[in-house]
Amino acid sequence: MASDVFFVSFKTRSWKHNKINRIQELFDKAGFAGFLKKKDLTAVKLHFGERGNDSFINPVYVRQVVDKIKEAKAKPFITDTNTLYSGSRANAIDHYITAIEHGFAYAVVGAPLIIADGLTSKSIAEVEIDKKHFKSVKIASDIVCADAIIALSHFKGHELAGWGGAIKNLAMGCAPAAGKQQQHDLTMKVDKDKCTGCGSCEDVCPVGAAKLEDEISIIDAKVCIGCGECMTVCPEKAINPDWATDIGAFMERMTEYAYGAVKDKLGKMGFINFVQNVTPDCDCVPWSDSPIVPDVGILASTDPVALDKASLDLVNDQIGHQHDLLKGNHDPGLDKFQGMRSYTKGNVQVSYGEEIGLGTQEYNLIKLD
Repeated sequence: MASDVFFVSFKTRSWKHNKINRIQELFDKAGFAGFLKKKDLTAVKLHFGERGNDSFINPVYVRQVVDKIKEAKAKPFITDTNTLYSGSRANAIDHYITAIEHGFAYAVVGAPLIIADGLTSKSIAEVEIDKKHFKSVKIASDIVCADAIIALSHFKGHELAGWGGAIKNLAMGCAPAAGKQQQHDLTMKVDKDKCTGCGSCEDVCPVGAAKLEDEISIIDAKVCIGCGECMTVCPEKAINPDWATDIGAFMERMTEYAYGAVKDKLGKMGFINFVQNVTPDCDCVPWSDSPIVPDVGILASTDPVALDKASLDLVNDQIGHQHDLLKGNHDPGLDKFQGMRSYTKGNVQVSYGEEIGLGTQEYNLIKLD
């Protein structure tokens, strides 16, 4: 059975149809208030953006969701988990400071901010899922303890996953560092012919696996945790996993983690994708590159698989921008994320998500007037 996905475009010539009103309308039309009970502790799952990044969801948009949750007499809190890699969100103190710097203060969003996996990413709950790759997954304790979840996701590209939306927000975003490491489980490899010995990989490696020897990068497979940060910052693109054998399994592991994040919240979860400023990279990187397509709109659903599939289809329906990281597949109907990185397999998120019962790829796109 197809799932309903509600959609509003950014085209408007009226105060009645500004983004603020539209977010509130989407919340109502998607029926989110219907699964919220009085005093439900409700996680508003976000990505606060790495320091230097500016493509994260506008805190003013988040306030609209928070206010609607309060209107339903539930108790919202905004939340994310600490990162596996080194950066401005690797522990709860730095993470909290970065979030405040980016505008996610109580005075703006109207809800307290809780880093769901604790001070040093050790606040963990084990959730049984009994799937192909994992019998159980590690989820941040405060996500598990929440009565309901509403995940707000910036739909964009990603160096490893191809693209990220609601599924990735649940998978990586609801896992502590140990769970993120289980999902990646990749060993990074260096193409010595491309390496220039710049040392960028050594600078960012959180565990000291990357080192320069004779002005060439060497990655110790016994130490590497597969976070992919070295791959993201390498200017020569000399570092990659073994895509032929690793990427499909990585995508499946990630999708199983998404399932685990909401396994105990069936009927108590909602999702909103912001398909705007569709950058080539995740908001985890400390920059925001030029978007690859025009802004599309905002979508909402209680089904994360249907929501991501609809978001992907709408992005691919666009004419791709010239003069940016998108080097091919510019015409409408072609896969824009494959046009940037042909090695990725982003569609596994929705196909495997459907297979394991996270949702359905079939959707009814309901456009709000």
